[in-house]
Amino acid sequence: MNRHRRVLRHLAAPALALAVVAALPIAQKAEKAAPPAEFKPVSVSFGGAAHGSKVAKGQFLSYNDFHGAIDPPGGSGAVVNASGTSTPAGGVEYLATYLKKLRAEAKAEGRQTLTVGAGDLIGATPLVSAAFHDEPTIELMNQIGLQVSSVGNHEFDEGVAELIRLQRGGCHPTDGCQDGDPFKGAKFTYLAANTIDNKTGLPILPPIDIKIVDGVPVGFIGLTLEGTAGIVNPAGIKNVHFTDEIVTANKWSNLLKLFGVKAQVLLLHEGGAQATATPTPGVSDCYNFTGPVVDIVKGLNPEIGLVVSGHTHRFYSCSLPNSKATSVVTSAGTNGQLITDIDYSIDKRSGRFAEITAHNVIVQNGVTDGAGGWKKDANGVYLKNPDTVDAGAKKIADKYRTAVAPIANKIVGKITADITRTATAAGETPLGDVIADGQLAYTKSAGAQLALMNPGGIRADFDAEASAGGEANGEVTYGEAFTVQPFNNLVVTQTLTGAQIKDALEQQFVGYKGQTSTKILQVSAGLTYTWTASAALGSKITNLALNGTPIDPATSYLVTTNDFLANGGDGFSVLATGTGRVTAPGFDIDALIAYLGAGAPVAPGDTKRISTTA
Repeated sequence: MNRHRRVLRHLAAPALALAVVAALPIAQKAEKAAPPAEFKPVSVSFGGAAHGSKVAKGQFLSYNDFHGAIDPPGGSGAVVNASGTSTPAGGVEYLATYLKKLRAEAKAEGRQTLTVGAGDLIGATPLVSAAFHDEPTIELMNQIGLQVSSVGNHEFDEGVAELIRLQRGGCHPTDGCQDGDPFKGAKFTYLAANTIDNKTGLPILPPIDIKIVDGVPVGFIGLTLEGTAGIVNPAGIKNVHFTDEIVTANKWSNLLKLFGVKAQVLLLHEGGAQATATPTPGVSDCYNFTGPVVDIVKGLNPEIGLVVSGHTHRFYSCSLPNSKATSVVTSAGTNGQLITDIDYSIDKRSGRFAEITAHNVIVQNGVTDGAGGWKKDANGVYLKNPDTVDAGAKKIADKYRTAVAPIANKIVGKITADITRTATAAGETPLGDVIADGQLAYTKSAGAQLALMNPGGIRADFDAEASAGGEANGEVTYGEAFTVQPFNNLVVTQTLTGAQIKDALEQQFVGYKGQTSTKILQVSAGLTYTWTASAALGSKITNLALNGTPIDPATSYLVTTNDFLANGGDGFSVLATGTGRVTAPGFDIDALIAYLGAGAPVAPGDTKRISTTA
């Protein structure tokens, strides 16, 4: 048995791997540093192969933040805006076709392909996937050849146990196998190196994976962002915690190196963004790049030559400094509209990356040259897509499209005009107003007096124009409503004092009681207040009133939120201190559709509830 096969056999035994790594020293987290102003688009040489050495050549195809986008996000009009143009993109049948074509090109060049992801493949998904607990997305990821992915924060939307079911297979514990077929689980491997079981102290899923490329081992480490606990429902992750990205990545990197695996890839569900510019940056640019991934990469072991990132839904390819050398860092945007095509070579003698180049490919749909050609520009970006879609992916997708159509196309209410997430200077949105009003109306029978809604839970706008579903202008389908609120959170009402309500509103601002970013809660009609940007933390909220009467700090109020907020989600720990919680029947989507269908068409919110001063 050769050395590399021995490595694989040993690492297949999790107990051994975990025991070894437990004995390794844990590095201290690197000190944060200000990100550089700009990095060049990526093509990195690591010194090349040593004189006389042979190289193993390979290709990674990667994507991230797919979010169950079986159909193009927002419909057939979905586009990628880059380099000053808008390109129709997305749809799983096209994603599958592009992956096959890119693999064929690599094979012709003597490169072995590995297809990898960086989390949020599921969660915050359209109804065609969400109605079946994202089993359709997992089946399609199997079909299109995904091999390994990190988990992301949205992999935990239905909790740890559900994530493990999706990996291993089996019918849903409540809804069973809804499509009549057994669910066999993911053929690809989810990696969760920094998602730690509180009882065992071990990762809930494999932390690392190894693939062999032309006789040389390539190691993968998979992480979600350390801040996952603050952005998913705490109820589903109460038995796990999330560890630091740098420390965890280097810990497992050291183990891989101990086993002779020196070409390492970090699949990281955390990222950054290139700055906007005129003309619009291209999909592979790295213009004025900033974000959390810069500091994370800065602390990584030099063996981690590639970081496939995600979470920010932005596209880029960069070369960033790690602890001693350089790492290539990529992201393919979101919703399967891009694929990152990464070519690399490994020095067979040292086992290390010799060269990595990467660029993003737009997954075009509905645009052909009349002959199904695959034309490229000077940068290797496809200008036309094939006339055909992938039959295997389409068969699976169509099965679920057919099954969900009667539910998705049902008319549930009416609106008078577009209702958007466009925020005022104070952070209030017309759609946030409507959703908060709907939740208050849904819980009036429980005595609710006001409602609060987290903006991150509002995932799309309402478009009053008729869509392909066949509804008339102003009519809203269940599928459209679900796209706006796709998380199936419970609606709960609990008692908070006026002092707690004010304190929760103070916690909207970064730095107060552990809040990591500013998030302006959407409020129901009747609740009004002003926030002052220049005021000290904890003292920004003034003129807080309910129906014109000042909120009394000592008085108790019945407050409705979704259970994500009530459990302290999005950093609102104050909301988790309420008492007497009562759960309404159904989910937040039920509250929304009840409000939309209650009577006269619903108008956009007036956005006059929250005001701000300098």
